[in-house]
Amino acid sequence: MESTPPATPTLQLWVDATAGVAGDMLLAALIDAGADLDVVRGAVAAVVPDEVVLVGSTESRAGLRARRLTVRLARSAPHAERTWRSVHQLLQRAELSVRVRRDALAVFAALAAVEARVHDVALDDVHFHEVGAWDSIADVVGVCAALDDLSVGDIRCSAVALGHGAVDAAHGSLPIPVPAVLELIRVAGLPVGPAPATPGEAATPTGVAVLAALATGHGPMPPGVVVAVGVGAGARDTPDRPNITRVVLTEDAPGQAPATTEHLRVLECTVDDLDPRVWPVVLADLIHLGVNDAWLTPVLMKKGRPGHVLTILVVPELADGIQEWLFRHTSTLGVRSHDVTRSALVRGHVQVDIPGGCVRVKLGRLHGKVVSATPEFEDCLALARSRGVPVADVLADATAAVRRLEAVRKR
Repeated sequence: MESTPPATPTLQLWVDATAGVAGDMLLAALIDAGADLDVVRGAVAAVVPDEVVLVGSTESRAGLRARRLTVRLARSAPHAERTWRSVHQLLQRAELSVRVRRDALAVFAALAAVEARVHDVALDDVHFHEVGAWDSIADVVGVCAALDDLSVGDIRCSAVALGHGAVDAAHGSLPIPVPAVLELIRVAGLPVGPAPATPGEAATPTGVAVLAALATGHGPMPPGVVVAVGVGAGARDTPDRPNITRVVLTEDAPGQAPATTEHLRVLECTVDDLDPRVWPVVLADLIHLGVNDAWLTPVLMKKGRPGHVLTILVVPELADGIQEWLFRHTSTLGVRSHDVTRSALVRGHVQVDIPGGCVRVKLGRLHGKVVSATPEFEDCLALARSRGVPVADVLADATAAVRRLEAVRKR
């Protein structure tokens, strides 16, 4: 029987990483914001049973109250370093919700990809050291379970403070930011903020991987009604700054403005000598780098040559980096640009249960009312393949579930 979609509204999450971010700090902040610690413990135990113990406490960082979460190795459990293959198997076999499993796999896949690159090994041969051991698995699975428990939809983050100096690791003393963090930042297009004055690692691979894999955007805190604030503490109490990661949960304000106004930049170039098989990769990479949108328009150029106009919408702060990327990854000799404003519906996501699993649905609101509901195609395609049914059926189920959910909320 099809389950009834939950009536709890989906919340938006903003992660303040201006003082840094680590897996345990982010998890502590989510619990401080209201996630159920027992739910988190249950998810972690499903992946690594009888291996870790999660202990919460309240502490002070530079005079501010913060939640601390300590992940300890159970006395009977052996210390284990794991490969990407073994972590993947643990997550696939564990009794987790669809969302928790999907998100945890995405985070570790992002970590495995950068580890493979920085160590020049095949993906299946990636051997996690600090990341992938018992405590990092607890952090990643715990964060994913907390996000699910809080019904978080869109996730945005601030610029990330990386720190400076050096840190001892399995491969010896490494400069900060460590290679995995720097590669995650590069691939995900996450903005970087100023480093704290005190030397040390402000952002860890686990914390940055969560943002790289799960954040749908970055920038200042989005508009809305603040529902909850959570503060997670790091292990050190540094004198120059609170060693914390903050999270802010928001929901749409009643009678919210009919549309948001965004200040964006249009980048555009015309190309007639690029192998057409490359264009889908270019578009996919641009979206992954954090542009708002990118599309290709066929044109007829001088001397009757067929070509394409590549158009990109991007926030001005990322425009210079995207322009350099275009020069390096396409055959264009010049890029045009101009600033624009865009009016957009207030957007968000909701997760709905349908036969066989759950999918995300993108919502557009006008005067606080949903006027657009579009199931995320990739979620629907994955579920259709796992069930062996047409993707059109899953899309229809998701759309119907959202309509029922909105009807419940209007009562």
